[in-house]
Amino acid sequence: MTAVSQPVAIRAYVRLELRRTLRDRRTLLFSLLVPPAVFLWAGTSADHRATEVGPGTNLTASLLVSVALYGALLTAASGGAGVAVERAQGWTRQLRLTPLAPWAYVQAKVLAAMAVGAGSVLVTLAVGAFAGARMPASAWVLCAVVAWAGSLVFAAFGLLMGYLLPTDGVLRYLNLLLTALAFAGGLFLPFADGTPMAALSRVMPTYGLAELARAPLGGGSVELLAVVNVVVWAAVFLAGAAWRFRSETARV
Repeated sequence: MTAVSQPVAIRAYVRLELRRTLRDRRTLLFSLLVPPAVFLWAGTSADHRATEVGPGTNLTASLLVSVALYGALLTAASGGAGVAVERAQGWTRQLRLTPLAPWAYVQAKVLAAMAVGAGSVLVTLAVGAFAGARMPASAWVLCAVVAWAGSLVFAAFGLLMGYLLPTDGVLRYLNLLLTALAFAGGLFLPFADGTPMAALSRVMPTYGLAELARAPLGGGSVELLAVVNVVVWAAVFLAGAAWRFRSETARV
C-alpha cells in the first residue's frame, strides 16, 4: 500500500475501534459517568460555589476543569491500553500482514481513544454547568478544547503502557499510575511555589496539561514551560508506542 492510501486505512481502523468501544458498556459507563460523579461528590459544596478564584469564576469551575481533564486523560489512556488485550490475542502481529503501517496503527488507536475522551469532557462539563460552576463563556469553550486535545498525550501513554504492563490487570495498574501522576503533577491541587513538590511536579506529564486547561480561568496566561512539557511528553509517548509496536511485530 502506498503512503497515499494510509489515511484510508486509518479511517477504517478508527471506525472499527469506535464500533468496538460503543459495544463495550463497561467502558462507556466508566468514561461518561465516573468523572461527573467525582465532580458532583467533590466540587459542588456551597463553599466551593461561593469562592471566587478569578473574574466570573468560582472554585467549583476550577475543580470541574480539573476533573474533566482527568476524565479525558483516563478515558483516552484506557482506550489506548486496549492494545494489551490485542497483544494477548495475537492481533497486533496479524496487523503486520495487512497494509496498515505501524505509525498508522498507532495514530488510529490514538484518534479512537481521543474520540471517546471528547465524550467524557462534554458530559462532565454539561453536568458542571447545571451544578453551579461559573466561568466566562470563552473559558467553557477553551477549557473543553484543551482538555480534549490534551487527551492525545495520554492516549499515546495508554498505548505505550499497553505494551509495557502485564496483560492481566493492565487497566488497574494504569488507573493507579495515572492517578499518581495526576496528583504529582498538581492536577487536582497545585503545589505552593518554592516547595520541593512544586519543582518535581513541573516534570510530570500531567503538569503542562493541567496548566493549559486551567489557563482560560485566569485570563489565558500560559507559561512556556507548560507548553514544552506537553510537547515533549507527547513526542516521548508517541515514539515509544510506535517503537514497541515495531519491536513486537518484527517477526511474523
